[in-house]
Amino acid sequence: MKNIFKFAEAFFDQEAIDQKLALTHQAYQACIAGELTFISNRPVMPIEQITFPERPVLLAPRQMPRRKLTTAVGVAAFFHAIAHVEFVAIYLAWDILYRFRGMPEQFYQDWLKVADEEAQHFELIRIHLRTMQVEYGDLPAHSGLWDHARDTADDLPDRLALVPRCMEARGLDVTPALIEKFRLLGDEASVAILTRILTDEIGHVALGSYWFKLVCQQRGFEAETKYQELIEEYYVGGKPKGPFNRALRKTAGFSDAEIDWLEG
Repeated sequence: MKNIFKFAEAFFDQEAIDQKLALTHQAYQACIAGELTFISNRPVMPIEQITFPERPVLLAPRQMPRRKLTTAVGVAAFFHAIAHVEFVAIYLAWDILYRFRGMPEQFYQDWLKVADEEAQHFELIRIHLRTMQVEYGDLPAHSGLWDHARDTADDLPDRLALVPRCMEARGLDVTPALIEKFRLLGDEASVAILTRILTDEIGHVALGSYWFKLVCQQRGFEAETKYQELIEEYYVGGKPKGPFNRALRKTAGFSDAEIDWLEG
């Protein structure tokens, strides 16, 4: 039997991107085959010790150059940015299952599946970038994605509220319009990739909703109230700006009351 937490440590310790992807797929296949254990007495690595590859160079979001999707350079920059989002999302899935112990086995199985799907997304985009003669790491990327993980390393409800139910949920709001833009440009390859990502991300946010509500119930929190408190505590400006895709967010486990609050 193989241990999921040893897989996680191997993922974080590995420097090569291709090896990180291979380990992620290997772990998920072992999970499907029933070959994983989910208990460990080994200490948890502090989140400050987790490192990323040297490339891409990370910039503050305000320092990122603005490019238009109507140019080839702009499309390449857009997909490079999406590749970075998906790469960090692999880390985020591994970190939530690695850092928070004592949960049901289904918790670890769910987030390992997310890690595997995020790795697939990254691979699809990397292949797409290569058709534009761009490699992941050739362009800068913004540095804010991992900040939510550092900020919520000590509390599971905080992590679930801020990462799947805030950061990832924004993809449900913005991706449909991006798909339509690429469809109007006649770029069916980009449409197919973004549609695949959106479909999976609905499921990822739904898992965040499920586990957030369960953990809140176990700890005696009212989930909708706790969500509002956490977003106001962590989010710059109090809460994300709309518009919000009500239909997709409801599919992903948001209540009307939560969406009403976000819109208000």
